[in-house]
Amino acid sequence: MRRLLVATRNSHKTEEIAAMLGSSFQVVDLSALPGSPVVEETGVTFHENSTLKAVAISQISDSLVLADDSGLEVDALQGAPGVYSARYAGEGADDEANNRKLLSELAGVASADRTARFRCVIVIARSGEVLAGFEGAVEGRILESPRGAAGFGYDPLFVPEGHLRSFAELGPTVKNELSHRARAMEEVVRWLRQGG
Repeated sequence: MRRLLVATRNSHKTEEIAAMLGSSFQVVDLSALPGSPVVEETGVTFHENSTLKAVAISQISDSLVLADDSGLEVDALQGAPGVYSARYAGEGADDEANNRKLLSELAGVASADRTARFRCVIVIARSGEVLAGFEGAVEGRILESPRGAAGFGYDPLFVPEGHLRSFAELGPTVKNELSHRARAMEEVVRWLRQGG
């Protein structure tokens, strides 16, 4: 079984990735690497941030390292919150605070103009070298109030194209088939199976 280190402390993200990879990989995150540094996400794009994390963590681990940066891009907000999705309401903000800020920013925006997408960029590195990069996106729209109890982040506000329910209502099984991370991970899995 191959070991894959996900450069995150977000257990939800680790669980999603492990579910997508299946039993052929032992998926661990930074909780398995005590003392690992917090890599500053100073990039202005998802690709830059993914690369920063993948390279830094791969320099202190023998494992293949997967790092992703992902977020929500809202057209009416010129692509915001984008790379700042996790800290949209400020450093240390929780999901609820970020969702409140997003709804506040979209107050008065008509339903038809609330188009958005989740974008995910994944970079894989080993020994400080980038081996590959992948991207996935899912189009949708932002609701006027949260719906659903499953999921995390902006899931209660995001309805993927072709659906009537939010990611938080659809649940993890459906989300893992449709999501931006799922689409990027399909490419990762293909690359890994080809000997990456």
